[in-house]
Amino acid sequence: MSNTAPLITSFDVRFCETDALQHVSNTALVAWFEAAREPIFRMFTPELDLNNWPLILASYKVDFLAQIFYGKPVTVKTYISRLGNSAFDVFQELWQDDKLCSTGITTMVHFDYKTQRSAPIPEDVKSELQSHFKELPTK
Repeated sequence: MSNTAPLITSFDVRFCETDALQHVSNTALVAWFEAAREPIFRMFTPELDLNNWPLILASYKVDFLAQIFYGKPVTVKTYISRLGNSAFDVFQELWQDDKLCSTGITTMVHFDYKTQRSAPIPEDVKSELQSHFKELPTK
């Protein structure tokens, strides 16, 4: 399965997210990408129950491709680009004015805090994640 439906989240760029160079600070993108992963969090815990949180963030990488500016909304398209037994990669694109401005890859692990070990992703969740799969070109 390739290039299936992304999860889409839009944000208005806030003035406080800009920096002295008059564009969005690079730290804002990490927060936007995290907020746009909320639909994925809900696949694992629909109520977003922090007392029963089943995920950990193992790593993330953000590539900055173009400047982002205040006064224009941004859209984050969220996909799954790798799906393993207990870990998966979330691939995200950030767009402004129909221009791809940034991409990010986050590795998430389904985690059992009681045993302090990774745990297999439930099949129903895996199926839902698969419906947002996007195959990335190999480097």
